[in-house]
Amino acid sequence: MIEPQRTPASGVLKVSAHSNPNSVAGALAGVLREKPSAELQAIGAGATNQAVKAIAIARSYLRPSELDLVCVPEFTDVEIDGNVRTAIRLLVQRRSLAPPAAN
Repeated sequence: MIEPQRTPASGVLKVSAHSNPNSVAGALAGVLREKPSAELQAIGAGATNQAVKAIAIARSYLRPSELDLVCVPEFTDVEIDGNVRTAIRLLVQRRSLAPPAAN
């Protein structure tokens, strides 16, 4: 089944291989405190690695607010200087932390 192309979200956080994951995590946590979802976009293995690290770090930033994250990865095509490149789109959504299970 082919899914329709999603419209790009405003405020996409573009991550490069040289991005500081702590800085990206702070930006991501800030967006998710205000909105229910955010989008990270990465092209290449190094950028994808930094983006995934940022999501893991952002979880620890949001834990005191009793929020956790869910990430949905997908491929998307982006045009850069007239060339179409395949990027990883990471849709990150917040959710409330589940209460600890009673034993």
